[in-house]
Amino acid sequence: MQYKNVLFLIADDQRFDTIRALGNQEIHTPYLDKLVKMGTTFTNAHIPSGTSGAVCMPSRAMIHSGRTLFHIQGEGQNIPNEHSTLGETLKNAGYYSCGIGKWHNGIESYARSFNDGDDIFFGGMWDHWHVPISHYDTTGKYDNKKKYTTNFQQKNVPISIHCDEITIGVHSTDLFTQKAMEKLEHRPKDQPFFMCVSYLAPHDPRTMPEAFQNMYQTKDISLPKNFVKEYPFEIGIENIRAESIVAYPRDEEEIKQNIADYYAMISHLDASIGTLVDYLEAKGELEDTLIVFTGDNGLAVGQHGYMAKQSHYEHSVRVPLVMAGASMPQDKRIDSYVYLMDIYPTICEWMGIEIPESVESKSLVPLIRDEVETIREHLYFAFEDLIRSVKYNGFKLIHYKNAPEHTQLFNVVEDPDEIHNLYNEETYSQLIEKMTQIMNGYKDTWENTSHKFSAQFWGE
Repeated sequence: MQYKNVLFLIADDQRFDTIRALGNQEIHTPYLDKLVKMGTTFTNAHIPSGTSGAVCMPSRAMIHSGRTLFHIQGEGQNIPNEHSTLGETLKNAGYYSCGIGKWHNGIESYARSFNDGDDIFFGGMWDHWHVPISHYDTTGKYDNKKKYTTNFQQKNVPISIHCDEITIGVHSTDLFTQKAMEKLEHRPKDQPFFMCVSYLAPHDPRTMPEAFQNMYQTKDISLPKNFVKEYPFEIGIENIRAESIVAYPRDEEEIKQNIADYYAMISHLDASIGTLVDYLEAKGELEDTLIVFTGDNGLAVGQHGYMAKQSHYEHSVRVPLVMAGASMPQDKRIDSYVYLMDIYPTICEWMGIEIPESVESKSLVPLIRDEVETIREHLYFAFEDLIRSVKYNGFKLIHYKNAPEHTQLFNVVEDPDEIHNLYNEETYSQLIEKMTQIMNGYKDTWENTSHKFSAQFWGE
């Protein structure tokens, strides 16, 4: 067969509605717009939320393993050997497999996923202008932990980080893109490549080069329709770090500034991705490369009173997913429900590679080829032991452990901002019964009651 290349781009905290070509007229994303026109976009791509406050950790474990939320190891701190990773599978199929940037799922799983890489960040978040990076270790040991005091003005307890070098004055987005181009330039030319470039942006701290910061003014930013100054009720996430970025009650201008900064981070990321796309085009390799772009989770940034991602509203569980090039249908939109974990078997099937038995997710190729209209009739979401939700037929049912009296039902098609709670309306009683049955079915098939967050939510 004729091998094709794969460029897998993962943003950190970029939600579904932050690409201009998909309807957001306040953001500037010319290169992501180009990818949308070059390929197929899944407009209803989701994560199943997470079993950790650091939602990106289980999310990325699911992406790289193709496993469901309660069938990964722990909360995704590592991917065990029995769960074949995407990079490992492509490497074993003859690909030059290279990992650049963030890896939040353990050094052992990174080591077996890639036969090259650099500027690796083993962690969750960091100062974008001061990133501790590891160089590729051929032994796979990464015996390079160093002591570091994250905020010496407030505490004197150091942490240990994997670090060979600290980059000062180069933004993480530019750092990872430049290293990816270096690796592409000097890679083995007799192999197809799988290049995974995993960014730290647009995760806070939201800092970016001045040119992008100046691109947005608060007077041009719309306040979210579902903005509220205070949480309508408490569910147990109100005191996490990311929620304290903006004080309570939320100030409208401060929220608009945070949105402006969020958009600026994404525009900077967009430009950097454009550098990679232009590089491939200049080298004559764009047509032979499947480019996959996604974000590991969404972000509220002022919606429903929240700043972070530990909820089941659309802004937190719905993410962008674009597959471009390599004979993908052009400028196509698919509205069917999918998960990010479905990327793994999709790449395998598209490239003609056998899908490992450990993969539980579903290939999107039948959707891309119009062979089926849907592969998932409903979706399940779980956050720690606090929230359980189901999305079905355009509706979402949300249960809160600490606020059962505030169960919510939204028509996310007619009410995409999830403002009008329909749960207590008699008209929807049969639908609620149906969706509750679906939720209980996921409890039995996905969840393992030996897992603390499963047992605690279901009271077992």
